[in-house]
Amino acid sequence: MSDPPLLSDDDRRALLEIAVTAIAEALRTGQRWAPPVPGLPAVLAAPGACFVTLRRDGRLLGCVGSLEARQPLAVDVATRACHAAFDDPRMPPIDVEDFRLMSVDVSVLGPTEELPARSPTEVVAAVRPGVDGLLLDGPGFRGTLLPSVWRQIPTPAAFVDALWRKAGLPPGSWPRGTRVLRYRVDEFADPGPRNW
Repeated sequence: MSDPPLLSDDDRRALLEIAVTAIAEALRTGQRWAPPVPGLPAVLAAPGACFVTLRRDGRLLGCVGSLEARQPLAVDVATRACHAAFDDPRMPPIDVEDFRLMSVDVSVLGPTEELPARSPTEVVAAVRPGVDGLLLDGPGFRGTLLPSVWRQIPTPAAFVDALWRKAGLPPGSWPRGTRVLRYRVDEFADPGPRNW
């Protein structure tokens, strides 16, 4: 299985700063900002996929991401940060007070690898608790759970059931065309608070 891109501590700090700056610029100006790619370190300019999760006092404010590397990683982080802050359909847009107090969590994804499973029971047996994120995909349904969700759902059977429910499927079902893929992430966070 392929690991996420190898990021240095400086790369992680830069990505967190990009996420925070993108949200701050949108709050200040209403405009979506992304960093200029020329001059970025190669790993940040290369195509990458990420999720950005925002929380305030443990409460989810937004979580949006991409599963496939379609644009430079730094641009993807800026894009997903703004989507998490303002466009997550489950949550109201954040405000300045949220911005000051929220944590910003970035998960940079490695490539997906299909599990050779033919039933939810086989997925439960193959998944690695605390390590794997899972993507459930098929005709008319799709859902993913990041590895960080293991902190709330620590048992493989419950994790897989939660994934099925997120995709809109009854736990234990296996519709025709079902695929399950796993991936790993490099996760890091800016806990806040921050000045405005």
